[in-house]
Formats: sequence, structure tokens, C-alpha cells
Amino acid sequence: MNRGDLHSAWRWFALALAIVVADQAVKWLVLRHFAPGEQRPLTDFLNLVLVFNKGAAFSLFAQLPGWQTPVLSAFALIAAVVVSVFIVRSPGRALLCLGLGLILGGALGNVIDRLRFGQVVDFVDVHAYGWHWPAFNVADSAISIGAVILILEGFIGREKRPDAAP
Repeated sequence: MNRGDLHSAWRWFALALAIVVADQAVKWLVLRHFAPGEQRPLTDFLNLVLVFNKGAAFSLFAQLPGWQTPVLSAFALIAAVVVSVFIVRSPGRALLCLGLGLILGGALGNVIDRLRFGQVVDFVDVHAYGWHWPAFNVADSAISIGAVILILEGFIGREKRPDAAP
């Protein structure tokens, strides 16, 4: 890592910061205007609802007795450091850094919730035909979109490399 890499990586960290700010602002609005469990339909398949998730993605581990907050927070902070190093080392790989910036912002947005509330604030409820996707938030969306971008970048980046096997 050199000073030039840090200078080139600023936009990806700015993206991550924008995700954190957007995530926290929307969660603040939801917390201010909803009671826990309160649900407001927006369409036939989309509700806003205030729920809290002590677990990981898709409420995994949510029913366990309480070790999740420190473990998941520590994991997310370590992941944030690793992602940051990848961004600094590859600031010119726009698609890679876009995905990493989204993941970084989402991870930090959810860590803030875990440190403030001991759980993550979720509020988007997508449903159809009696089936409900686990509630999620802006940070979760950024992480998911970032992961898809990384997968795509893996295929695109592989095709661009001269040593890539067919």
C-alpha cells in the first residue's frame, strides 16, 4: 500500500460512508414513526414493518441466547478491515471496488445497530402468496447488491486476464 493507492481509494470509502449515512437515516425515521411490529402496507407485496434482528442474515442464529451481538460485531469489524485493505490495494478495479464499497457500508451500518441496540433494525417486508422474505434494511440491500457485483466482477475480471483458463 502506498499513498497513491490511498488517494485513489477515497471514492470507494465515500460510497461506503454514503451507505452508512443513508442506512442510519432511514432507520432513524423508521424508529421514530413505527412501534415494534407495526406494519404499513405499501403495495400488495411490500410492507414497512419495524422488527429487530439479533441474528445474522435472514435471522440466522436469532433465537440463540445472546452471544450473537459481540461475535457478529467482531466478525463485521474484521471483515470491514479486510475489505478496506482490498479497496486500497485495487482502487482502479472499479467493479471490484464498487462491490466492496457497498459491502463495507452495509456491514458498518449494521454494526452501528448492534453496538447501539444489541440488534439490527429491519423494516422492509417483501411478501407474496403468504410467503414472507425475512425483513431487511438498506445495509442488507447494499451487502446483497455488493455480493452480486463481486460475483459478476469475478466472471468479467477472469475473462479480461490473459492467463484465465477457458
